Amino acid sequence: MEINNLQVLSEEDLQRLAARIAGQLEIAKKANAGQSRVRPASARRRKPAAIPQFLTAEETSAFFAAVSSGRNPRDLALFEVAYHRGLRASEVGLLRLEHLRLTHRRLYITRVKGGRSGEFPLTDREIRALRAWLKVRGAAPGPLFPSRNSRPISRRRLDELIKRYGAAAQLPEFKRHFHCLRHSCATDLVERDIDIVLIQDHLGHADIRNTQIYARVSDRKRRQTGELLKDW
Repeated sequence: MEINNLQVLSEEDLQRLAARIAGQLEIAKKANAGQSRVRPASARRRKPAAIPQFLTAEETSAFFAAVSSGRNPRDLALFEVAYHRGLRASEVGLLRLEHLRLTHRRLYITRVKGGRSGEFPLTDREIRALRAWLKVRGAAPGPLFPSRNSRPISRRRLDELIKRYGAAAQLPEFKRHFHCLRHSCATDLVERDIDIVLIQDHLGHADIRNTQIYARVSDRKRRQTGELLKDW
């Protein structure tokens, strides 16, 4: 319908035009009302990250005592490296003998989920466990922790091992999962007052916000603060 000149329209055309304009205004009104209820992404709050489950110092000691009592050099070396490097289960399978420079006490860690890979110095505990394991494993290239078919140890097998040794150490059932070791490594570093940026690098986090969930005030630091404030 041409509406450039309203004077030439009949009364019936004018009524139809008015109804159409009223309908368009109603649609626009509803659309604006809907948009006003949607908060812009920049104004939305980021959902707080859940507090990760981790082993206490006593539980960590009990766990490694259980692994040591199993007298399996591979398992002990595997868990020493996994704990001290803060590894995910899938990252354990990516470790290769070629990544280990034992004389230089260093190991290259390949991270997943967009994490930052890199070479890191090893602790004395890791070195001792790895030397004992390599005497059994041999010097053949390939996965550092192979399965029976010479493939990288599977996540399923790692889950079985963490549950077995966790039960032997009498850990709570909800802590008998592999990722708990990574959380425990991070929490231990926080307890030792390591700079958050260094913890980020150690865990391979690309985004420091993923590291900051571990930087919340710990019970130990709360007790220390309480001791300092006793005389107030």
